[in-house]
Amino acid sequence: MFHFIIRRLLALIPLLLGVTMLVFLLMYMAPGDFLSEARHSPDIPEERIAAMEREFGLDKPWYVQYVLWLKNVLTFNFGESWAYKVPVGQLLVQRIPATLVLSLTALIFAWSIAIPLGVLAAIYKNSLIDRLSAVLAYAALSIPEFFLALLAVFFAASTGWFPIGGRTAITHDFMPPLAQFVDYIYHLILPTIVLGLGGVAGMMRIMRANFLDYLRAEFVTTARAKGVPEGVVMFKHVLRNAINPLITAFGFAFSGLLSGALLVENVMNYPGLGQLIFTAFLKQDQYVVMAAVVVGCFMLMLGNLLADLLLGLSDPRIKLQGEK
Repeated sequence: MFHFIIRRLLALIPLLLGVTMLVFLLMYMAPGDFLSEARHSPDIPEERIAAMEREFGLDKPWYVQYVLWLKNVLTFNFGESWAYKVPVGQLLVQRIPATLVLSLTALIFAWSIAIPLGVLAAIYKNSLIDRLSAVLAYAALSIPEFFLALLAVFFAASTGWFPIGGRTAITHDFMPPLAQFVDYIYHLILPTIVLGLGGVAGMMRIMRANFLDYLRAEFVTTARAKGVPEGVVMFKHVLRNAINPLITAFGFAFSGLLSGALLVENVMNYPGLGQLIFTAFLKQDQYVVMAAVVVGCFMLMLGNLLADLLLGLSDPRIKLQGEK
């Protein structure tokens, strides 16, 4: 397993090089740059603009800028944010934990709803439960996340039951530790529900279809013929096999939540990585965008790696590459 993990991490290197080079080129080809607003200001002289171009390296070709950026990244220096005037690494340390916690809680929320609903819909096929779950699934698929986030903000503002935005309350630092934890969870509830509902429908339909397939499998018939209790058949034999495709899709689901967090965080004013990326794109803060791309690629590969490891633990028949 150790050799398998090393190989997967080494495979990340060419992927990161290709993706970051492509993003760097696209940002270079895009009209305007970080100094576009300054160039149109009559109060800033041309000499100052030229000095700022040299300061930010905008007077060099894109490939020279990319090589200089890559050289700094190899020493874990992501540069300095042009907009915030602070190191990019400092911004990432502040924002990544918030988005990771939101994505993980949303994924847990989606799984905790999708798996039971999918199992119930499969067991009670063509019943009221099955039809009701199908209606809920299609409704969840048809509502965009940003619209659901707007509804959540409106609900919070109308009822006052939940905070409208933010990660913590203003008085968070003056609370005792337990109250700080409760305050953090309290601000996390609505964003988690909004981000998690988008994945419930797809996971539930996959779970239902797989559960129905394994209900008709020969080993299930054999287990029932041997007198194995129905609960053991359902949850040890059928569910354990039916859940494998969801584990396989864990990496893509995790990366999808990171991209979906961009909309949810901006609409619900949640200070995470998605909100930082959106602001960096608008201001063409190149180093922040590049660092966010690296983090996104790394999280996608890490999610797929974790999915493969979990799949190997869930199904003994699956052997990781390199295992005997």
